Amino acid sequence: MVSFLRRLRALLQRLGDEQGPELAEAWQGVLESLVAPTAADASALLVAQGSGLRPVATIGLPEGVAGRTFALSEHPRLAAIAEAPGVCRFAADSPLPDPYDGLLDDGLSPVHDCLGVALRDGDELIGMVTLDALIPGALAELDDQGLLAAAELLGTCLRLSRRLDGARLQLALQRDDHGQLPRRLTGWRSGAMRKLMASVELVAATDMSVLVLGETGVGKERIAHALHHGSRRADGPLVVVNCAALPASLIESALFGHRRGAFSGAISDHRGHFQMADGGTLVLDEVGELPLELQPKLLRVLQEGEVQPLGSDRLQHVDVRVVAVTNRDLALEVAQGRFREDLYHRLSAFPLEVPPLRQRPEDLALLVGHFLEQNRVRLGVGNLCLSEAARESLAAWHWPGNVRELESLLARASLLALASVDVLGTPDARRRSVRIEVEHLGLAPATARATDAPAAQGDTSRSAVSPADRPAGEALDREPSLREATEAFQRERIRQALDTEGNWAGAARRLGLDPGNLHRLARRLGLKA
Repeated sequence: MVSFLRRLRALLQRLGDEQGPELAEAWQGVLESLVAPTAADASALLVAQGSGLRPVATIGLPEGVAGRTFALSEHPRLAAIAEAPGVCRFAADSPLPDPYDGLLDDGLSPVHDCLGVALRDGDELIGMVTLDALIPGALAELDDQGLLAAAELLGTCLRLSRRLDGARLQLALQRDDHGQLPRRLTGWRSGAMRKLMASVELVAATDMSVLVLGETGVGKERIAHALHHGSRRADGPLVVVNCAALPASLIESALFGHRRGAFSGAISDHRGHFQMADGGTLVLDEVGELPLELQPKLLRVLQEGEVQPLGSDRLQHVDVRVVAVTNRDLALEVAQGRFREDLYHRLSAFPLEVPPLRQRPEDLALLVGHFLEQNRVRLGVGNLCLSEAARESLAAWHWPGNVRELESLLARASLLALASVDVLGTPDARRRSVRIEVEHLGLAPATARATDAPAAQGDTSRSAVSPADRPAGEALDREPSLREATEAFQRERIRQALDTEGNWAGAARRLGLDPGNLHRLARRLGLKA
């Protein structure tokens, strides 16, 4: 308990900080100190977000779980914990599926011992702590009163974080106009995305025009939505226009509207997108595709806040915040005479560039977890997870289609994995855990990133796997696979840590791993029976 209180004190000192790894580490430390004396194989600290729960700290679970949001309507055990006044325990033969079934080991084993306690602010659910074990009765000796006391302290921290000015951070409850799960991920691991989201939060509160730049598929539209929902216009309309999809002959009418009889076929008055977005935000997607002859009219609207519908002699005032989105280099378009310089400067009052996925591999696991949870709900199965080989394949891929490619790939792979085990429509489908293997991904054989390094730097690939780590009878001169080289490196590091520390607990601390995760990894690598 002393360790828990010290970690709690460190957490309280971090609550007002900017979102970053320090706050995540503080929550992780609190959870680790809370469950260290228990026999739990996995545990999680979750925070209420919309109509679901989002993990902010986990132990013994795949890294991608941090990207999932667990809807209470989809997870009856979490719903039962949310309703319970104290510690909620489940029998080993409980018919309710556990949200972590199949995620605690490589055998897709179901959870056999589970308990949880809700964190509340008055009558409002603000979070939850869950503990799970594979062995029935492993948590039987846990002191319920001690856990309740710790939960009350954690609840106090959550209440404070909600009431601190600017404490949106990892524990912020994201607003959603329809009470549904939010479409925006938080808790990014990469510095590039944390910096981007800090800029989004900064400029969202203003009425400045924003230009969102980035490659195809990086998520520019989601940034535009985040700008609207984080602004004072969040209760107003959000209108999205794809400029590339509008016929050149109708684009002026679509944006600014027209009066009846303004042109052939104009049989009634029509409100343009600017009028529709009055009091809210207008997103001009693919703004680089706007015809050059229309750009002066758009510039006038941005400068004067007035539109003149086709066929009308009256100006109409509009209060619209414009967010422009493009995958083109507009500065180059200006230099080549295809985009007006004055319009470019007006649109790019505050430019935001979304980094491609290949430049932020730290975020891959978060995104994978997010999309796996979406597909789990869509397909109606207990859980979806990745095999080790599949995780390595995703990590080695260069993602030319960015986040959109990852989303489509996991949707396809989830369906193929489900078909391969033939659980669709079976009575136990809701409890079945399905693993996505590397063949379900359909990616081309990945080449290790290091293979492009000059030969003068030394070729260590052949020596990466020691003879002792090779399968029996394997030729010594065969180049090891990426998985073999990775496992050999892991074995060597674990052996070194054990030699230095003399025990598994010390080795786990030295390696920065949860002890339960280290034991499971050691068994998989053949270092422990």
